[in-house]
Amino acid sequence: MILDWLLPILISAALLLAVAGMLKRISLWRAGQPENVNFFSGLMAMPRRYLVDLHHVVERDKYMSKTHVATAGGFVLSMVLILAVHLFGIENRWLSYALLGALVLMFVGSFFVWKRRRNPPARLSKGPWMRLPKSLLMFAVSFFIATLPAAGILPTDFGGWVLAVVLAAGIVWGLGELVFGMAWGGPMKHAFAGALHLAFHRRPERFGGGRSTGLKPVDLNAAKLGVEKPTDFKWNQLLGFDACVQCGKCEAMCPAFAAGQPLNPKKLIQDMVVGLAGGSDAKFAGSPYPGRDVGFAVGGPNLSITEGLVSPDTLWSCTTCRACVEECPMMIEHVDAIVDMRRFLTLEKGSTPNKGAEVLENLIATDNPSGFNPGSRMNWAADQNLRVMKDVKEVDVLFWVSDGAFDMRSQRILRAFVKVLKAAKVDFAVLGDEERDSGDVARRLGDDATFQSLARRNIAAMSQYKFNRIVTTDPHAFHCLKNEYPDLYPAGQKPTYEVLHHTTFINELVKAEVLNLSEYKGGTVTYHDPCYLGRYNGEYDSPRELLKELGIELAEMERSGFRSRCCGGGGGAPITDIPGERRIADMRMEEVRAVGAELVAVGCQQCTAMLEGVVEPRAEVKDIAELVADALIEDAAPVKSGVQRKDSREQNKPAKKPLVEEVI
Repeated sequence: MILDWLLPILISAALLLAVAGMLKRISLWRAGQPENVNFFSGLMAMPRRYLVDLHHVVERDKYMSKTHVATAGGFVLSMVLILAVHLFGIENRWLSYALLGALVLMFVGSFFVWKRRRNPPARLSKGPWMRLPKSLLMFAVSFFIATLPAAGILPTDFGGWVLAVVLAAGIVWGLGELVFGMAWGGPMKHAFAGALHLAFHRRPERFGGGRSTGLKPVDLNAAKLGVEKPTDFKWNQLLGFDACVQCGKCEAMCPAFAAGQPLNPKKLIQDMVVGLAGGSDAKFAGSPYPGRDVGFAVGGPNLSITEGLVSPDTLWSCTTCRACVEECPMMIEHVDAIVDMRRFLTLEKGSTPNKGAEVLENLIATDNPSGFNPGSRMNWAADQNLRVMKDVKEVDVLFWVSDGAFDMRSQRILRAFVKVLKAAKVDFAVLGDEERDSGDVARRLGDDATFQSLARRNIAAMSQYKFNRIVTTDPHAFHCLKNEYPDLYPAGQKPTYEVLHHTTFINELVKAEVLNLSEYKGGTVTYHDPCYLGRYNGEYDSPRELLKELGIELAEMERSGFRSRCCGGGGGAPITDIPGERRIADMRMEEVRAVGAELVAVGCQQCTAMLEGVVEPRAEVKDIAELVADALIEDAAPVKSGVQRKDSREQNKPAKKPLVEEVI
């Protein structure tokens, strides 16, 4: 049969061309900046990361999860057996039968891919991606028929040269898309790049159930600060961009995109791919940035990203909520890339928009973003009789006040938390005027120099005293203290304290039975998950358990837990203030109304400010500390005095079950 000698030639040619393409693609990635990775351990870990860690994310969409298992699993197994049966000519009927089975599995998966693509949701890219299901089906069908003679099901001369030519054409089509295209470009490029991306991921801590959300520190002595052009990214970041499958799950979750601001995280990653390889975005087949047409962006490996490829407004629209990162089935780090590019704009060009420059100047001059007299940081507590660390030197809990000290609304939250601490007889103190801004705003705006200065001064202040825990009502400060400050400790030193959010700590007090609480008597309550508490730090359970202790049965919003919609207040977004079609906080309050809630419980001062900024009539907004303080029965004696300290590993365990299962 003609295929007996033609198939090995076609397969060999496809493999050789694929290897050439892979080497070319690798050279594009390696044009990025050096990044130390353990190549051997990464490659060894890759199968588990692909089959377990990645699958946990893909599994959220049951349809695509099962489809991908059948299609990808069938393809990989088929290729191995195709090499054995059709390239090396191993004559074994059982191998041929196994190949037929793998091809059937692939065909079934491909059929459901085709079915999904018949009427795809708006978030999915079209163009070449609409061709992919047909290519998958053609590959499976062509090789299935070509394998029947090897399995002894059909005679070797079945169909003659006409069928052989037809099958050869189908095989060329299938190999061209799935093997050649995997290396040279096209929808299957994600398979090659994605596997290596998982092996050499810049955040290996995310695998095996771990969490890694702190921004990487900047070397302030480097010749260039931040990312100006594609080759300024780390090489494994460039690899990560190439792994994008254009599924649009990040787009569906992005609050800025939904608000009509000029950001689409999927388009941004694809623009980075354009910049990596050179060219324009004319062939992009997905949703554009809101208000921006496709076809006008041009970039190259050594061309400035913000002078032709991506508008600075796109970068400044991001709230750094990590909804895109949390949802990405390839575990791409969108936020890292955005902040890296912001760093160049801020540190090298000094072009932070709107009030950005003023806020950064205030942080440098007064240690707080609003420019208040730093000596007034403790004015809110004039009547609270708080102990200060420089007087007591040693306590169990350091209460990190954060910049809510300068805001009248946030001061009510601080007083409520102090009331709870006193009721539980917690041994606590504050830093007082020695405390400075955590540096969160500066870091998200790209000013790592100011962030590092503030952080090191705070670390120096804290290092004078002894305490076991830091507790704060501010998730942004909580994140910095817990996940980003450890990188800045002097060599050989590590923080010895545990950092807790106030909802976690109060929940611990309640479980230890040191607080007496009455039941909440109000109407329907919903809970808004702060991004920097939930997606950044995995704390979803404690606030809900605490509300349940108050007798509150939550009316969960459609987007809650790890899919909670951002309030719009993170990442310096209220400062850069990039206009859109609507406000993110307004969209969140619409979701509150949809569940009929009369009150929104929150655990973040920034969220409180954003949600209370929605025009009335709207639901009341209260911090959980305020709800607990209101419920205190102060005359009754607590069941126990003091609180048993839990193992820090127990405090940092992720939520046992996702709060949202359905895919948007």
